[in-house]
Amino acid sequence: MRAMLKPFSLYVGLRYTGARARNGFISVITLISALGLMLGVAVLITVLSVMNGFDRELQTRILGMVTHVSVTGREPVADWESLAAVANRHDEVLAAAPFRQMEGMLSHQGQVAGVIATGILPEAERQVSIIGDFIDSGDLDSLQSGEFNVVIGYGLARRLNAALGDKVTLVLPEATLSPAGVMPRFRRFTVTGIFRVRAEVDGMLAYIHVDDAARLARAPGTAEGIRLRLKDLFEAPYIGWQLERELGPDYHSSDWTRSHGSLFQAIRMEKTMMTLLLSFIVAVAAFNIISSQVMLVTEKRGNIAVMRTLGATPGMIMRVFMVQGTLIGFAGTAAGTALGVLLSTNISAIARWLEDTFNAQMFDAYFVNYLPSELQWGDVTTIVSIALAISFSATLYPSWRASRVLPAEALRYE
Repeated sequence: MRAMLKPFSLYVGLRYTGARARNGFISVITLISALGLMLGVAVLITVLSVMNGFDRELQTRILGMVTHVSVTGREPVADWESLAAVANRHDEVLAAAPFRQMEGMLSHQGQVAGVIATGILPEAERQVSIIGDFIDSGDLDSLQSGEFNVVIGYGLARRLNAALGDKVTLVLPEATLSPAGVMPRFRRFTVTGIFRVRAEVDGMLAYIHVDDAARLARAPGTAEGIRLRLKDLFEAPYIGWQLERELGPDYHSSDWTRSHGSLFQAIRMEKTMMTLLLSFIVAVAAFNIISSQVMLVTEKRGNIAVMRTLGATPGMIMRVFMVQGTLIGFAGTAAGTALGVLLSTNISAIARWLEDTFNAQMFDAYFVNYLPSELQWGDVTTIVSIALAISFSATLYPSWRASRVLPAEALRYE
């Protein structure tokens, strides 16, 4: 008898789950609770995947253009290759390139815009940034020493109404003495390339050859420092600190966390808050499980009394309804996980289809022209764990009520 009762709670719980309730309303509530759980899990997985996609695009596009780590000297660096050799001893460093950066204004046909002009070595720059992959027109290799060519961002080109072949004037704030008095330093450049990353950098960056930048800075043949690309960009503060220790007080390091760290902290905070808020959808579905379980316990009072009379303990009765409620939660979570994974892996194609069908450009205002998505199985595991935990918790009170049913009291009116 005892051996037969071992799977009793599981067996009866499975029977109650598959059996149709005498009160059809209970079946409807049970179905609604499972569907609510399914939709909550699916929405949570899909939204977090889209946020992961935007986070990935930000890292690729913005941090692909922004220096991971820069090392600059207090004096102009004449031998940047030796400086790069020291940096390349670290396993985290993938590549190094010289640079010289200056702030000024670009003017063209009466239009003026602020600009950060960066002197680069094109072949080396391709190793530390993604600029070469986002040339909209022209060529990055057109930046040759002594030719004073410039590659500008798409937003900057639109603001200046400049195109390939146009002459633009770079005005630097450093004042120089001349027979006419104190005048700003300026130089005419030829636009030989336009890049388009679809980020804020499109409207503020321009690239010239590092030798041309050195001539403008009156330090020919030198660089301001080197830019480094890392395997793991989150190691940037540590690598910068290590290089400062190795190179001594004549060098200073900076990294992306100082210029753009707040942006990614905001995205992580937004993702955390979105997870918390969308979890309430799962919690609402769990309340439906509680209501359906309470009604089922009320309907099955006679059956509970019979089982108690035949020797079932309160713990066994409690486990019966815990099994039944947990199975509802498991079914809803499993279906929601499958739907969420399916949507997450196809959301970009679905958004593109909607754009084509309704002739609407939904993402032109953003730094990407499509809806990015990146499914991370760690997020899926967390969501499934939360949903199952909430579903299981929802069964405790109804199951406890079922275990408190008194056989004599329940059978009195049967």
